[in-house]
Amino acid sequence: RQVALAAGGARGGRAAALLRTEGARLRSELLTSLASQVAADPFAKVKQLIQELIQRLLEEARQEATKKGFCDTEVGKAENDRDNRLEEATRLLAELKVLNAKKDELDDKIATLQDDIPKLWDDLNTTTKQREEESKQNLASIKQAKEGSEAVKEAIGILKQYYAPAGRTPALVQASPVDEDTQGPGFSGPYRGKQAASEGIIGMLEVIESDFARTAKMTQQQEEEAQASFVEFDRVSRTDISSKETDLALSTEELKGIEAAVDGKLTDLQTAQGLVDKALQTLEDLKPMCIDTSMSFADRMAKREEEIAALKKALCILDTDQVEGDCQR
Repeated sequence: RQVALAAGGARGGRAAALLRTEGARLRSELLTSLASQVAADPFAKVKQLIQELIQRLLEEARQEATKKGFCDTEVGKAENDRDNRLEEATRLLAELKVLNAKKDELDDKIATLQDDIPKLWDDLNTTTKQREEESKQNLASIKQAKEGSEAVKEAIGILKQYYAPAGRTPALVQASPVDEDTQGPGFSGPYRGKQAASEGIIGMLEVIESDFARTAKMTQQQEEEAQASFVEFDRVSRTDISSKETDLALSTEELKGIEAAVDGKLTDLQTAQGLVDKALQTLEDLKPMCIDTSMSFADRMAKREEEIAALKKALCILDTDQVEGDCQR
């Protein structure tokens, strides 16, 4: 019996030494604590304790593997959801940037058109009024020149009729009883007027008539040119105004669409940001259970397997009755 007790003590010592060594190597409090119990407790109790520890570690490994699967699935879903929401929020921000740039461009364009169109109308109305005044003056000048020309022509005709017969037609002489009783009119032969003076007067009147005619012609020409220039200006101005008014109407409608799109994108962005926050909160909620910053899942599994292996070795050392099937003989 003493030999058996000595052999048992030696086995207990070997088992305790193994557990202490593995406990120190693996930094396992479980193995270190068990090493002190092996030397103090009876074999049967220690063997039962080791078997229970092995079963507990196996159960922990199974539960952790189940938790690992759950965590991998849930964290993966949350991270995927977060990434998708972030991508959507980023896309919406980019679209909003483009829309806001377009909105600013339209705002500037509309402001310019709203400033230009009244100025174009003012220029057209002012020019139209000036043209009407100019045309009125020109027509009055033309009328006056034509009337002057006609009046001078009539005067020239009268003078020519008056002087021409006296200068060119022989006089029909008829005896007058006065001549027989008096000394006569004071000149001999038929009266022919002042021919030299008449030529000067008629020539001067012809120059005046020519000036009237030239004034009427030049003023008429100037009026026609001014009217043609105004018609072209009016056509170009109205075309420009019409084009700008159409552009203003289309730009205003486009701006309304852009503003509606911006409002929609802002609402979508708020929703996307809310979903990003929700996904981040889900990850934060999973962190205590699924994210262990002290040791990775693989390291924990490896340590647990080595603890189980050390316990099995200690159990085999203590298996004096050779009942453990996993022990090599």
